[in-house]
Amino acid sequence: MDIDLDELRPLMFSIAYRMTGSVGDAEDIVQEAVIRTYRAASGGTLVESPKAFVTTTTTRLAIDHLRSARVRRESYVGTWLPEPLVTDPEPGPAERAEMADSLSLAFLVLLESLSPVERAVFLLREVFGYDYGDIAAAVGKSEANCRQIFARARRHVDEGRPKYDASRRQGTELTERFLAAISGGDMEPFIELLAPDVVMMGDGGGKAPAAATPIYGRLQVARLLRGLARQATRWISEVRPVQVNGQPGVIAYDPDGNLFGVMTFDHTDGQVVAIRSVINPDKLRHLQ
Repeated sequence: MDIDLDELRPLMFSIAYRMTGSVGDAEDIVQEAVIRTYRAASGGTLVESPKAFVTTTTTRLAIDHLRSARVRRESYVGTWLPEPLVTDPEPGPAERAEMADSLSLAFLVLLESLSPVERAVFLLREVFGYDYGDIAAAVGKSEANCRQIFARARRHVDEGRPKYDASRRQGTELTERFLAAISGGDMEPFIELLAPDVVMMGDGGGKAPAAATPIYGRLQVARLLRGLARQATRWISEVRPVQVNGQPGVIAYDPDGNLFGVMTFDHTDGQVVAIRSVINPDKLRHLQ
């Protein structure tokens, strides 16, 4: 049976990336799913619906990966954040994944609190709109069980879902204020926009300087941002706006032209409520 999976690769990547939070792992899962699909078809397995087959294969590979990665996540140094997707003029992972709220760093971090199967059921139902019959086939559970799993996961996600404004225009304006502040060496105009309960998270993975735990509160975050502004000329030579996981953000380069980090801002009512930065070089390798 002749199967052309090119049109299904974006779907496969979208599922795998949301499941794992890793570009490299998602691409490996997609490649393995493609190989298994072709192998099944050539071996005589009846693949009536390539979409259903690759969804099941991709989902199960992602579940297996998450189970094996759990120990590594528990021993991760510092705060764990997903590998960022940055929109680029050239076709890449960012263009192969649907840009939506379900792709934001905040949402992907929230999914980390779900078990692998809960995450799969929730994503397939909530994000990709699969019916419970297809979900049951994908995760190897009964439809009734999948309904219960989804309801439990949905409650958990709704309780932890961050309350922020997804306005692209306001996000762009806040990003521009940050760019002006960091380039001018005066962070105060941006600090004025911090919410009283703002949180700042940095993922250095023990391989780049970052706070070991999230920083909470306007005073503490302001102190960290002022220090960043003082050190910016030594660490950073260029900062420019980009789309990070479908949201306005910035990308920074060091004086040697190497990628230094990626940062995003969550906001509500004109105030910055969360700042997330990824500077672990292993998580930026796909962007170099």
